[in-house]
Amino acid sequence: MQHAITLSVLLLFSWLTSALAAADTYPKITRYYDGDTVKIDDGMRQYKLRLRDIDAPERNQAYGKKSRLALMKLCKTAQIQVQLSGIDKYQRDLGILHCNQQSASAYMVANGYAWYNQRYAMDGSLLQAQQQARQQKLGLWRAKSPTPPWQWRQKHPHAYAKSP
Repeated sequence: MQHAITLSVLLLFSWLTSALAAADTYPKITRYYDGDTVKIDDGMRQYKLRLRDIDAPERNQAYGKKSRLALMKLCKTAQIQVQLSGIDKYQRDLGILHCNQQSASAYMVANGYAWYNQRYAMDGSLLQAQQQARQQKLGLWRAKSPTPPWQWRQKHPHAYAKSP
């Protein structure tokens, strides 16, 4: 009887350890496309996640590489959480990404690495964060008149080919 109880406790401990290890492993970011799009592996599927509420400079655009690096720095070793909210016109999943419980969208806007995407945004608090970053000349706001990504894409339709 004692042996059966010990074996049961060991099996339960083993199952809990496996469950906790899986929780620590997934979801994870496997690729950073730019400052507002990543590839997520949640253990069941892999998908492109387009961060909701923001628009970051394209990789080939001024400040594009810095924007991507800022997102990488925020999330690279972080525990991440994803809350999906829809699909965009490019068939990417839309959602909110948290890295160590910090909203990636809020971080990117508040530090001048992305624009608040007023046209599609659902979180109006990011507008105030953008205004503060602009007043403090953070990130891309150091430039006299930074070009928003949506304007840059119109002028360079072939320069920012979507990555697979």
